[in-house]
Amino acid sequence: MSFIAGFAAANVDLLYEDMPRLPEPGEEIYTNRFSLQLGGGLAATLINLGRLGVPARIATELGDDMFSDFARSQFEKNGVQPLNLYHGDKIPVNITSAVILPGDRSFISYGKGDARPDDEAKNAFYETAKGAKICLMTPGGFEDVYRKLKSEGTVTVLDMGWDDELGFDKYGELFEIADYYTPNRKEAEKLTGKSDPRDAAEALKKYFKNVVVKADKDGCYGIDETGLFFCPAVEEFRHVDSTGAGDAFLAGFCYGLYHGCSLRDCIEFGNITGGKAVTAVGALSAYVTEDELLAYKAKTGKNE
Repeated sequence: MSFIAGFAAANVDLLYEDMPRLPEPGEEIYTNRFSLQLGGGLAATLINLGRLGVPARIATELGDDMFSDFARSQFEKNGVQPLNLYHGDKIPVNITSAVILPGDRSFISYGKGDARPDDEAKNAFYETAKGAKICLMTPGGFEDVYRKLKSEGTVTVLDMGWDDELGFDKYGELFEIADYYTPNRKEAEKLTGKSDPRDAAEALKKYFKNVVVKADKDGCYGIDETGLFFCPAVEEFRHVDSTGAGDAFLAGFCYGLYHGCSLRDCIEFGNITGGKAVTAVGALSAYVTEDELLAYKAKTGKNE
């Protein structure tokens, strides 16, 4: 059975919604809207893939604490098989309390961010990802594993967050390994030195056979063997919260790759999953099932 694999830290979000303001020192403010859910990142992408019926595996760090138990249960509930790489007695997941204010958000976070792998972790990740149809890549020390998987026929897809030092000098090895790279507008413009996402997409042709540049709320540019094209966003999705939009886009995009679709179809799938994700607060609150995704895609095709 084919599957999609990736390595990522588990992020747990405590979301306090409809907060009128931040409390001053010594104050306490209540809200009647609260949720506990997994946060964004590659883990959210894999969960969205699991929800779409794609077998997924994640190598991550989980402990014996209640937050790790919650993360583990969410992976398993949504069809993602977790491989634990942690053997200590601390809390190895990242925990964020997000206070949702009118027009803004504030965060308090605990954790170390992304984990750095040792040789044991690299070997364990390779064993769980071996045979994957697609491996999702992020910066973090697994380059040798990604390269080996690619040599064995696994398709490699790179997605990363913003970095002030984003460039080919720092991330050249990852770009070399990646079959696909899915930057947003800001990342693509930073990387290429261009000031327009269309121009950035054209510049990336030098490095990638198939180019993807997300144009935020407007849609996404792509370049394949037919040339440059643009897939607009789904108009009916009303924006509430951008958290997890890129992670959800990546899930829809990889759903298309997993099923052998064209680059344009992959991007249209990504626009649907990414667009739906912004209609509720939190990285994983709003999503589409596989049937809903295919229905939206059929509607998109009729409108072209």
